[in-house]
Parts: sequence; structure tokens; C-alpha cells
Amino acid sequence: MKKVIFTSSLLLTALIFASPVFAQSADIGKVESFIKTIVSYLTFLAGSVAAGFLVYGGFKYMGANDNPEHLDGAKRTIANSLIGLVIVIAAYVIMQIVSSAAKTAFGG
Repeated sequence: MKKVIFTSSLLLTALIFASPVFAQSADIGKVESFIKTIVSYLTFLAGSVAAGFLVYGGFKYMGANDNPEHLDGAKRTIANSLIGLVIVIAAYVIMQIVSSAAKTAFGG
């Protein structure tokens, strides 16, 4: 019974003294700005992951100690991270081209 009274009084106190939260408003008035914001964040995230794997491949290469299997694995990691980085940059450039073409075509 004490737990119920304590929980009820705690909940009632929280509801009485609740105040509104004045958070920063999001600038998503236009779909275009929302999509560009999402793409920018995803591009940054993907580029960061690719750069992280590049560094990881470098550490693997330094720690290979002339072992051919480890050297090949490190080289593959570095090559794949560079390919991923090129793909991320190309996707961002293509998105910018399509966005500007759509803006001129639809009168934006």
C-alpha cells in the first residue's frame, strides 16, 4: 500500500510541476531542405566509416610483420575502404547534380 501511495504521489507531483520544453525548431519546411540535410548527415557518416576503415587497414598493414596473408588482408581492407570512399563521394556529387537539375526543371 505504501508503494502505491508513493508512486501515485510521485506521479501527481511530476504532472503538476511539468513544464513545456522549448526545443529548437527544425527547419524542415521544405522537403528539399529535409532531404538535403539527411543526405548530408548520411554522407558524413559513410565517409567517416570509410576513413575509419582506411586507418584500420593501415594499422593492419603495419602490424602484418611480413606475413603474406596478413599483408593481403590489409591491402584488401585499404582498397575496399578507398572504393567505398569514392562511391560515397560519387553518390554525393550525383545527388547534387540531380538536385540542381530538378530545381531548374521544376522552377525552384
